[in-house]
Amino acid sequence: MAEVFDKQAKLYLDGRPTYPKEWYSMLASRTTQHSLAWDVGTGNGQAALGVAEHYEQVIATDVSEEQLKRAISHPRIRYLHTPSSLSDDELVSLIGGENAVDLITIAQAVHWFDLPKFYSIVTRVLRKPGGLLAVWCYKDFIISPTFDPLMQKFFDATPPYWKPEVQYVLNHYRDLPFPFESVGLGSEGKPLELKMPKELSLEGFLRMLRSWSAVNIAKEQGVDLLSEKVVKEFEHA
Repeated sequence: MAEVFDKQAKLYLDGRPTYPKEWYSMLASRTTQHSLAWDVGTGNGQAALGVAEHYEQVIATDVSEEQLKRAISHPRIRYLHTPSSLSDDELVSLIGGENAVDLITIAQAVHWFDLPKFYSIVTRVLRKPGGLLAVWCYKDFIISPTFDPLMQKFFDATPPYWKPEVQYVLNHYRDLPFPFESVGLGSEGKPLELKMPKELSLEGFLRMLRSWSAVNIAKEQGVDLLSEKVVKEFEHA
């Protein structure tokens, strides 16, 4: 999957939203220690930056070197390239060893992973007791009665261009395998639904849509989902 995100690295940096500070505070309040966190599939570090406000060190990893080249530097974040060729033991050692990580975060990315392999690594590196694994995604946009039907119309045109793994996101992670004990923030089959208020300019909103893999795959196939006509409709709404 690295090649997919290599192509979209600049789009991710320009277009993807950050997450509310309150989210990271809530997660941090549920770990017993705050020494080490691991942000997996970090991209350019959007989630890692929020995590770093609460942990002494954050290891932020990604399979895409292009994404990491655009990562936002922070004194407590260490960015590491983790190609799929790494063995499980090598990855565990790189992260800090067994029973070492207080918080593992995966923002809008776990659906791309080899889940059995990844979850096996999680059980090795997560601190026991007191460690926490948090995965999350976003999908729906609620803006206004004028805007929302246009957004739905746009979204209805995208399914032919999504990769199969994105189905987990389209179903709000309800069918994502997640064999871990709940801490009251959702569980397997019953993810916690949250609202994520975000203020965006129209151009910021369009940049986010342009970062979607479906939009880029469609463009490679000669289909412009964000045509001038569609953009004008969004602008008018």
